[in-house]
Amino acid sequence: MKLPSLNTQILIGCLLGVAAGSLLSAQGATPLTQDTLYGAKLVGNLFLDLLRMVLVPLVFASIVTGVANLRAHDQMHRVWTTTLIFFLFTMAVAIVIGFGAAHIFRPGEGLHLEMFAEATRNYQARQMALPDYIAQFMRGLFQNPFKALANGDILAIVIIALFLGIALVIGGERYRNIRNLVTELQELCLMIVGWILRLAPFGLAALLLQLVATQDAALLGSLGHFIAVVIGSTLFHGVIVLPGVLWLMTGVSPLRFFKGAREALLTAFITSSSNATLPITLRCTEQHLHVKKDIASFVVPLGATVNMDGTALYEAAAALFVARLAGIELDIASQLIIFFVAMLGAIGAPGIPSVGMLSMVLVLESVGLPTEAIAILLPIDRILDTVRTAVNVEGDMVGSLIVQKIAGQSKAA
Repeated sequence: MKLPSLNTQILIGCLLGVAAGSLLSAQGATPLTQDTLYGAKLVGNLFLDLLRMVLVPLVFASIVTGVANLRAHDQMHRVWTTTLIFFLFTMAVAIVIGFGAAHIFRPGEGLHLEMFAEATRNYQARQMALPDYIAQFMRGLFQNPFKALANGDILAIVIIALFLGIALVIGGERYRNIRNLVTELQELCLMIVGWILRLAPFGLAALLLQLVATQDAALLGSLGHFIAVVIGSTLFHGVIVLPGVLWLMTGVSPLRFFKGAREALLTAFITSSSNATLPITLRCTEQHLHVKKDIASFVVPLGATVNMDGTALYEAAAALFVARLAGIELDIASQLIIFFVAMLGAIGAPGIPSVGMLSMVLVLESVGLPTEAIAILLPIDRILDTVRTAVNVEGDMVGSLIVQKIAGQSKAA
């Protein structure tokens, strides 16, 4: 008997996870519910841990290989500049959309911090001044390579891989054996990823079951306006803006793009982790969207670390939301500060679930908003994180197609 395709299996798993989660939520806190949630947590964590197991060697090998292979096209400088300009541009657009949606629909009006006083008292937000944050961020960029690899410090690993890749380009054929070794390491990691993906329907079903069964519907009801604004503006960026830019720059239709990217987008939506989705994103970008391996291996892993459109949009909208809850109307200068700090926070945020909460503290502190108010966002962050992570991953794949188009035009010229 022939099994359905992996996409079909994942869809069936997701539907079963939603159905089971809804059933458990209706039953309430029974022993069966608790046991089921415990089992789902084990399965879901196993799937994520397996993906994280190959994450560090895959990121390292992919970036080194991507940079080193660009030597054959003599396009390293152009690919670098195109990639970074695209990432910064789309994040800036995302922040503007977040601000615009928050000003037009004004979520937070009519709500008061007092209704969440208990949650605020129970949560001690970590506060960090902007100079301290910048200093810590810069220190985190350049680390002992072995320490970074052992600790899984993704941003530091990216920097190390970039330096090694550039060195391999400059060294040329003298270091051909090292380049081949790293390429084989990447191929081995992708082979292991193929094995892990066989568990994707079960892992994603378990994660979705937990999400549906444990979400606090009463709190979501009181924050429904804010949720709708953030999800709506994030979807606008992901469904209209990014595909529109892709079509204008490359001629690739939105339908063709989403058909090729759906597996990665669905996984990102369920796992809320750009890093955990990275192996699947690479596969979709290379095999379904037909981006050359050297381009995809450079743009996608770099984007999973520094390109966070959905996170930047969310932080901008959330800052205005919290300001209204605190009775503060931010001026233009304060919003400009939020603009740059949200971009910095998004760039430095690792691609793991709910990491936006950490950089959100920085955004609030930068304009004097009460950082304790971040406790209001914690109960709903998991749902919002699903949508913004999918848009983060989408931006990486769109960027790969655009970079390939521009680099190809340069080569033809």
